[in-house]
Amino acid sequence: MKKPMSSATDGRARRGADAIAAYAKAQAPAFRTMCATLRALIDSALPGASSKVWHGSPVWSIDDNPVVGYGATARGVSLLFWNGQALSEPDLKPVGKYSAAQAVFASAEEIDSKVIRRWMEKARSNVFDSKTYFKTMREQARARR
Repeated sequence: MKKPMSSATDGRARRGADAIAAYAKAQAPAFRTMCATLRALIDSALPGASSKVWHGSPVWSIDDNPVVGYGATARGVSLLFWNGQALSEPDLKPVGKYSAAQAVFASAEEIDSKVIRRWMEKARSNVFDSKTYFKTMREQARARR
């Protein structure tokens, strides 16, 4: 019996998953555990999202709009929500010049799966349309030239 051919999307998803696994494997053992925990929580909360390593860190997107990602830093593993400031969660701290917010975990024990699931539920229903936003910004910049 022949195996059904995989679609290009399936292939990209597998490569993204492989890259995310490689990212976690490259971290220190304590951070590896945190990456695995966060990945499992994100994958279960965003089953239809695409994932890949983007700008050096694992990122999950819905309709090409980044929703959540994490990255290892010297202090721990940061969990970043692109529209995090709109989630009204006091433990998510604003970062950058747009509407992102993050939490930084120094150890796996700090990761509260119930809290992360709540954040993920909010993030899933409150996606920043960055694709359209940045397209509009580029068009406006071209018009000013």
